[in-house]
Amino acid sequence: MKEKPTNAKKNGGNNMSVKIYIDGQEGTTGLKILERFENRNDVEILRISEEKRKDSAERAKFINMSDYTFLCLPDVASREAVSFVKNDHVRIIDASTAHRINPDWAYGFPELSEAHREKIKNSKRVAVPGCYASGFASIVYPLVNNGIITNDFPVFAYATSGYSGAGKKAIAVYESDQKPQEFNSPRQYALSQQHKHLPEMQVISGLKYKPMFNPMVCDYFSGMVVSVPIQTRQLDKKVTIEKVHEMYSKHYENAKLVEVMPLMSEEEQKAFFLASNTLSGLNKMQVFVFGNDEQILLCSRLDNLGKGASGAAVQCLNIMMGIDETTGLV
Repeated sequence: MKEKPTNAKKNGGNNMSVKIYIDGQEGTTGLKILERFENRNDVEILRISEEKRKDSAERAKFINMSDYTFLCLPDVASREAVSFVKNDHVRIIDASTAHRINPDWAYGFPELSEAHREKIKNSKRVAVPGCYASGFASIVYPLVNNGIITNDFPVFAYATSGYSGAGKKAIAVYESDQKPQEFNSPRQYALSQQHKHLPEMQVISGLKYKPMFNPMVCDYFSGMVVSVPIQTRQLDKKVTIEKVHEMYSKHYENAKLVEVMPLMSEEEQKAFFLASNTLSGLNKMQVFVFGNDEQILLCSRLDNLGKGASGAAVQCLNIMMGIDETTGLV
């Protein structure tokens, strides 16, 4: 007997609920998206059977039955899934890197500008930002857009992240009793300057040249900080740390999930430690401005699984549905 799609959550008889399919629902991002629907009764989750979740024909059937499909897949599989769409009503939210710099797709970071938000709202194709790229763009896009740096400014960024974004195999090693000694330490990677987020970091932020990027994976589960240092002597016009902070505050003044943190005094900064896992399990982002008028350090803190992945995906869905963007998010 042919298995019928089933609901993850009953909708209490509400026939107006939208049908959601998650292609790749067994992965980290897919599972986190499912979690964010647990207490919602306005969506109906279509479930593919375990034995057929890699069957192309079955996946295509579920995609075309849905109102919205989340793609939580490798790039090649995401492109394949998009090719399955025959029903013009289906709207796709892709969590892979496959379509993030495709101009025909909306980039799923609504707080960057009103234009980004409107494109998400009206698009049938939305690409969810990468976690590192989210932190980077939250800092650099406003710098370029507000003329504090030019688009050819040499940008360097570094980041610390929990291991949850490293994939199932790496997670298993980190959580194993036989974890190698080196895994107790932060480990720098992508040293060839070819990290998969670099194209969107450059394009979305409006940079002429690719930034240098130094990410580190660390021995904690989730959360990250992306940092961008600025030597103000390299800027074309004089700025102060207060003016930079004021710019960010104005840029994000209406944002519900991005918060610009108060500017600290020199003494407060000396005593402060910026942890990377503070927002673990949450869907918001915090932007910090540290340093002084000569050397400014800009930091963005977020959960790589929240605002950096599944939380951003659900936020985009909410905007596309025309409801409060924070629905189902904490």
